[in-house]
Amino acid sequence: MTKTITFNELRKIKDRLPDGSMQRIAKDLQLEVETVRNYFGGTNFDQGQSTGIHVEQGPHGGIVELDDTTILERAISMLENSY
Repeated sequence: MTKTITFNELRKIKDRLPDGSMQRIAKDLQLEVETVRNYFGGTNFDQGQSTGIHVEQGPHGGIVELDDTTILERAISMLENSY
């Protein structure tokens, strides 16, 4: 499933995650932690993999098209369950 959001929206979700969330998402989905960080805008491709996000420059950090929403859905679920 693909999804389009602004880069700033994606970063806001990342910034609201509790400490240790990147590691937990990575473990749950059997991914490298850097791969999860790359999904939220990181660029460490030496240790993590590309995550199927495509950024088009523009207002609000640009538009991000996500090829796979699994990591995003896991992050949103973590936010909903942490309150």
